[in-house]
Amino acid sequence: MSVQIVIAGTDTDIGKTIFAAGLTRALSAHYWKPIQAGLAGETDTQCVQRLAALSADRIVPEAYRLKTPASPHIAAEIDGIAIDVARLTPPHTLAPLVIELAGGLAVPITRQHLQIDVMARWKAPVVLCAATRLGTINHSLLSIQALKQRAVPILGIAFIGDENADSERTICVFGGVKHLGRLPHLDPLTPDTLHRAFTDAFHVADLLGLGASGP
Repeated sequence: MSVQIVIAGTDTDIGKTIFAAGLTRALSAHYWKPIQAGLAGETDTQCVQRLAALSADRIVPEAYRLKTPASPHIAAEIDGIAIDVARLTPPHTLAPLVIELAGGLAVPITRQHLQIDVMARWKAPVVLCAATRLGTINHSLLSIQALKQRAVPILGIAFIGDENADSERTICVFGGVKHLGRLPHLDPLTPDTLHRAFTDAFHVADLLGLGASGP
């Protein structure tokens, strides 16, 4: 089986999709968003395909495309769709596969399953994305704790936003996770500016779990 890396977030709207695009291009990977909730405007898959300059054959279609922009469990109910978690098994790909999840770890997929429950079945390594804004320490440490309690392997934490050195260091020390790097806000945000910033901020070996261990 090829390398599979799960991109999870401590919250929604933190730049996880932009990070996923940068990682997909850096690894020459395939990309998969298991559940897309909300189809108005550009979807996460379309955004990643554009920012990572991906060909169509490197995009794995979503298992579920829900019209309603909401948590998957309620979006599916509103759309009249029953989500079968068995369909959320990561597909086999020849190249590495980047899997981007929806929102935070405890997002409900169905009335019986949280997103992190599905992740625990996969046992695939996770990059946890966290914003550098106020509140990130609490969100990040709770997310790290939840992953460890379920024995989900954590490659490290990737920060997104303006530098907040103390918060970043505090999270890594208390959480016992590796600081993978920080992706700054980009203006303009284009495939080229993202690729340059991602290459400057992160080491591929760390993202593959091959770098030195420890915070």
